[in-house]
Amino acid sequence: MDATVMIAIFTMGGLGLIFSTLLVFADKKLRVEENPLIAKIAEILPNANCGACGFAGCHDFATKVVEVKAEPNGCPVGGKDLAFEISQILGIESKESVKKVARVLCRGDNKSAKKKSTMYIGPRECSVQAIISGGEKLCYYGCLGGGDCIAVCKFNAIFMSEDGLPMIIEENCTGCGLCAKACPRGIIEIHPIDRDVFVFCKSKDDPKRSKEVCLNACIGCGICARKSDGGIEMMDHLAIINYDKLDPSKIPFDKCSTKAIQLISNFDEKVLIEETVNSLTN
Repeated sequence: MDATVMIAIFTMGGLGLIFSTLLVFADKKLRVEENPLIAKIAEILPNANCGACGFAGCHDFATKVVEVKAEPNGCPVGGKDLAFEISQILGIESKESVKKVARVLCRGDNKSAKKKSTMYIGPRECSVQAIISGGEKLCYYGCLGGGDCIAVCKFNAIFMSEDGLPMIIEENCTGCGLCAKACPRGIIEIHPIDRDVFVFCKSKDDPKRSKEVCLNACIGCGICARKSDGGIEMMDHLAIINYDKLDPSKIPFDKCSTKAIQLISNFDEKVLIEETVNSLTN
């Protein structure tokens, strides 16, 4: 065999041996051992990787919990049962967590919201409508009805009503927040399930235009704010609730002419949702 070839073979072989030795040494010296608790917690997580916990995914959440940078009850999808299991693994006392659900804060359905005189023809996704035409309705703050929130929901917790508004099935909703992130109008918010008072409008139009474009819009009259002792403030013609100061007993719900501020427990939509859930399960 040619001497040049032999030299090349031994050179490459020697270099390979040196580099492999260095890699083995580096692996032993630089290896970061993962806390076995991380794997145990990651195994019981829902693996939805929805990001509702505020971290990159379920494994990242498990890491942060073990590093005491996140609370055991920080996964809204898993709920209190998961929080208890995580606390058991960590050997700490479980903190009570309140279930959170999505709320659609708009009542501008196909019956209540006035539509534009020109018909929109194009992609139905809300994200597209918001950019291209602003939707079919004259209100530029309400639901676009394209169903982006339904498309991203992994838990079958949202459906579109016949009147063109998304409805939340509380039993299925995990409060993950994917629907809220998908809504270009920001009309979906995540709230504790026991929170009962909401302003079902996001319009910042002046009172005159609000009346013209939607029967259920907040018209900025300020009656609820004046009676609330700080529980409600008016901003850009819209009632904004401060839940830290809110006393529902002080809110004159009957004085709201458009019923924009309501107790969710009094909503007729809850009957519709219950009927829909029953039809799906039967």
